[in-house]
Amino acid sequence: MIYPTESKPQVWRAVVGFDNRSEMLLFVGRSSEQVRANIESAFNELLDQEEKEKAQSISLQRWNGAPDAGKWMHQTNVPMPNKVLLAKVA
Repeated sequence: MIYPTESKPQVWRAVVGFDNRSEMLLFVGRSSEQVRANIESAFNELLDQEEKEKAQSISLQRWNGAPDAGKWMHQTNVPMPNKVLLAKVA
């Protein structure tokens, strides 16, 4: 049996850690540069104001191993992005 696989798997991700709950996936990409370039926009689009306030760290991780038998390995912590405050328009 033949199993189709991606020619270039997405092997990098950014995960945000919180002080009061489990971590949350922010972005997955093919390179660390691609993930780093999209962290700030993903952070501001995916998290609400309360989550942004409780965010403690962002971990850049790389997949290590075969596609079906590996694990995510921490590479470095990424600086927290600027937290965009959105004001309600009356």
